[in-house]
Amino acid sequence: MSETVQSEAQSKGSVKSKAIAESKAIADETEIAAIEGTDSPADRRLPLIARIYGIVMIVEGVVALPIIVLSCLYVVQAVLSGDMTFDALSLTTILSAIHAVVLMVTTACLTVFGVLLFRNKRRHVAQWTYLLIPLTLAEGLLSLALKGLGLNLVSPAVQLVVLIALHITADPSLREERRLQFALRRMDARSAYENAASQGMAGRDLTGKGYISLDFFNLFWLFTIGCVFGLVIETIYHFILFGEYQDRAGFLWGPFSPIYGFGVVIVTVLLNHLWQSNWLLIFCSSAVIGGAFEYFTSWFMQAAFGIRAWDYTGQWLSIDGRTSGKYMFFWGVLGLVWVKLILPRLLRLIQRIPWKIRYSLTLVCFILIFVDGVMTLMALDAWYSRMAGVAQNSPVSQFFATYFNDDFMAHRFQTMKIDPSTAGRM
Repeated sequence: MSETVQSEAQSKGSVKSKAIAESKAIADETEIAAIEGTDSPADRRLPLIARIYGIVMIVEGVVALPIIVLSCLYVVQAVLSGDMTFDALSLTTILSAIHAVVLMVTTACLTVFGVLLFRNKRRHVAQWTYLLIPLTLAEGLLSLALKGLGLNLVSPAVQLVVLIALHITADPSLREERRLQFALRRMDARSAYENAASQGMAGRDLTGKGYISLDFFNLFWLFTIGCVFGLVIETIYHFILFGEYQDRAGFLWGPFSPIYGFGVVIVTVLLNHLWQSNWLLIFCSSAVIGGAFEYFTSWFMQAAFGIRAWDYTGQWLSIDGRTSGKYMFFWGVLGLVWVKLILPRLLRLIQRIPWKIRYSLTLVCFILIFVDGVMTLMALDAWYSRMAGVAQNSPVSQFFATYFNDDFMAHRFQTMKIDPSTAGRM
């Protein structure tokens, strides 16, 4: 009996050792390949559909880029000749100019991206997605601010989905991660994974470039937890300061404040490689990142929907009332505590999600939060339209006017004040 138990223990130990050895080998292989510039086993040819998409991007760039440039030149010439008049300092004009620049840059980059896809430059494709994803997001947000929700957002949304899919397909590190996962499944995945977790390596960046692996699974749960805990902290802070409860949620349903969720993700991504740095550097970096993000969020909400959710005018180091020295200090403290204390413990908590259900659970929760976010944007857009006096004739606008009317929106978003005249819509 004892020999059987001993044999089973040795077998499990062997399985764990093999899994750990293979994970280290994969990590070393990836790192060596990156240093020497050689291709790893993951660098296979891109799917045919990706190369066809590359050709489409090349054609679109060759056709669209000259049209965009000529259109901009025409507008400039018309303004200089006096054929067209506009208020150069109006928010709509500024947004239109920024949108034109972003559109030109994005189209040019997509053309280069198409060439890389067609030539099967997998590593370069993965790197260019890091540039194109934020550019596409910027294009979509500017289009939303200028025209509201409509067919204008279909192209950026589809483009974003395709870029994310190509990033996952082309990024060698993600392919190696999946290869490791398959290896672990073949060699008693559960025991090997638990051993990795006990060693503090589950969810960690095996390349050593940062603390946490910046994959979708980790970032999604950090976003979700940040939304909930950020809302709890802000609600408690407001109650202590003013002695009253106020609904400070940012989505139509659920205890979510997306500004904290996105803030957590941005701070994590930008400070991931600084996790071993001194506390002062992390504090200052987090204060600047948080203040800039808070300022941008306030500006975008007003530009897109005429909404002002907070106003710090008159406070110490107030910047246009959108952020202040006081709250930048808070962002610095939160970022420092997050990177040094909370993130390591939270990562262990996230990795406790059972291996067999983690992907299905993540997918279900992502769909629910995504639908919540889209419905929130549509409700805000309908609220803006009603306040701006836009006719509510479509079935969609009537649906939101019935189930998410002005009273509902004012009660749900108690911190928001809406003034359509301050928006930048065309």
